[in-house]
Amino acid sequence: MVRRDYEDDPAAPAANSLVPAASVVVVDGAGRILLQRRTDNGMWALPGGAMNIGESLPDCAIRETREETGYEVELTGIVGTYTNPRHVFAYDDGEVRQEFSICFLARPTGGRLAVSDESTDVRWFEPDEVDGLPMVSSVRKRVNDWRGGTGPALR
Repeated sequence: MVRRDYEDDPAAPAANSLVPAASVVVVDGAGRILLQRRTDNGMWALPGGAMNIGESLPDCAIRETREETGYEVELTGIVGTYTNPRHVFAYDDGEVRQEFSICFLARPTGGRLAVSDESTDVRWFEPDEVDGLPMVSSVRKRVNDWRGGTGPALR
């Protein structure tokens, strides 16, 4: 499914759904960050996605990371809360989603690097390598909030 991100864009379509979601900044022992290249928009992103009924948001973060990257993780903190109503995702099926997203901090505990049907590439990056990667602004905000080390961010 194709996705288009709109942020603070007056031409954005109106949201027709609100979805709780999790994203995860996974950092290994060397201080590198785990990113995936998404199939729906070709951009680099954090692992994450929508919460399922019957699932907690931390469980969602762990599941999405495993599904999208091949790694098992332990959550160690929260990077921030992201709820900008002027940021929507328009999908080709007509859904226009506003997310309520918590970005967690995690460390890998097992598994191995693997792509999924949602990614074309999964890699570890040094923090300074991230600046040159194609990435939507909302993901870049989360990465920058993590790099800034200022604690939980409210967005």
